[in-house]
Formats: sequence, C-alpha cells, structure tokens
Amino acid sequence: MKIIKNILMLLGVVFIASSLIFAVQNTDAITEKRDLMANDSIQKNVASEYRISSIDIPEDLNFAGEIVPQSDPEIMERVDREFLVNTYWQSNALLLMKRAHKYFPVIEPILAKNGIPDDFKYLAVAESGLTNVVSPAGATGFWQIMRDTGREYGLEVNSNVDERYHLEKSTEVACKYLKKWKDRYGSWALTAAAYNAGPGAINKYMGIQQVDNYWDLLLGDETGRYVFRIMAIKEILSNPEKYGFHIEKEDMYKAVPTFTVEVDKPVADFADFAQEYEITYKILKRHNPWLREPNLNNASGKKYAIEIPNKGYYQMGR
Repeated sequence: MKIIKNILMLLGVVFIASSLIFAVQNTDAITEKRDLMANDSIQKNVASEYRISSIDIPEDLNFAGEIVPQSDPEIMERVDREFLVNTYWQSNALLLMKRAHKYFPVIEPILAKNGIPDDFKYLAVAESGLTNVVSPAGATGFWQIMRDTGREYGLEVNSNVDERYHLEKSTEVACKYLKKWKDRYGSWALTAAAYNAGPGAINKYMGIQQVDNYWDLLLGDETGRYVFRIMAIKEILSNPEKYGFHIEKEDMYKAVPTFTVEVDKPVADFADFAQEYEITYKILKRHNPWLREPNLNNASGKKYAIEIPNKGYYQMGR
C-alpha cells in the first residue's frame, strides 16, 4: 500500500509540473501573438493607410488677385500654419465642401453682380462655416453682420424679423460694405481685414505702424490669421483631391427646390400657415430662418417673400 501511495504522489507532482509548464508556454505564445497583432495594426493603420506630411504651398498664392509676398519667411510660416490646420482638420473641411456645394450657387452671382471678387465667398466660410451662427459680440448669420450695420444698410432687424439670417439679402449688404472699404483702402486684403476687425481697428494699426498694406501690419491673432485662413480654405475647397479629400457628388448637400409666397399681412400662427402648404413648422423655419417668432407682426403691411418647398418634396423622402 505504501508503494502505491508513493507512486500516486509522484504522478500528482508530475501532472502539476506539466500543467505549469504548459500554462507558461501558452501565456508566452498568447503574449507574442498579441504583440505581433498590435505591431501589425500600428503599421497598417498609421504607416500604410494614413500619411501625415507637410503641405506644398502654391507658388501663385493670392487673395482676390493680390499676390502674397512668399519671399518673406514670417509670411510663409503663417501661410503654412493655415494650410496645415485646415487640411488636417478633415471633418470640418468635408462639412465645408458639402455646404459650399449647396450655398455657393446663391452667393456667387450676387458677388459677381456687385463687382466683388469671387474669393470673398470664402470669407463667408471663414466667418461662419456657412451656418447661421451668432458670435459672442452679436454678429449674426453667414456674413456675421452686427445689428447696427445691418440696419445701416437697410436690413430689418428686430425680434420678429431679422434679415441678417436671409442669405440673399445679407450677401447684398456684405457686398455694399466691402465696396465701401475697398474704395477707402484700395486693397482687397485690407478690406477683408477690416471686415473682420472693424475699420476703426485697422485704421488705428495703420496709424501706429505707419504702413498701409495687410502683409506688413502686425495685427491681433485672429485678424492676423484671417486672410491666410481664407486663402487656405479657398485652395483646399477648390482642389480637394490634391489635399487628400475624396467626396462623391451625391454626398454633397443640395438646395431644396422652392417657390415664393408673398405675404403683406400679419400671420397669426406659422404652424397653421405651414400646414396650408403641407409642410411642418420646422421645415418652414428652416427655409426662412429670418422669421424669428411663431408669428409675423407686419403692422405696416410690408411685402415679405416666404420660401416654400415644392409640393411633395419632403414627403417623397428626397
């Protein structure tokens, strides 16, 4: 019996030792495999599929025909910064491309009609990202127009109707403003800077520094970057594939076809008004963001043009 007991004990020791050796070997194999997979993943995702590099700056870089002094290394560092930031902020660039496809056809003919260089459509992109945002200072809409400026140039701005949200009308105002300051400065780059910082600030900087062109002025960070950012946006949106962006035409945002309804009386309830045209209140307001309240006061009998989507457009799921 004692011999049998000793044999069983010996077999138990051998089994435990074998199990430990197998476990260690298996763990080493798993660890090695995991490390190899991790290395493969890093090589595949970063080295093979995603390339981060410097940006080649176009030699003919200009803003509205005004050539950038590329022999100045400080200027070129500022240019490089904007190209890198706007190229590698891919999600934002894609959104800008999609929105531009929808809104540039509205903006471009208004600029052309008023003699404003086409490059200024990219100023609207830099100002608002082609959305109806409101800045902390109260600048509003695609063109970021202040309340007093809007009124000065003929827009209706109050709690009931705010035409700074009206793309066509606000673009017309932006054109008038830009023409005024181009006549004053003689330079489109300075005019753009004045649009961003205000003419008072630009006049002050010019007086202190005794220079009269944008490229030589030392400005605050936002305005100092402003024209360079516009040029970078222009280049990337004009040549998306050159900068690694591939977007199909069907993925672009598109304008919804509409017709106009003229209203020269008060509207008591826009929800009821919308139902008359088989749309929702939300859709009505989306197409007419300048209507700021659920009703239209219109005590003066002014004639307003309200955009209505073509019948059946939304119901058909287009």
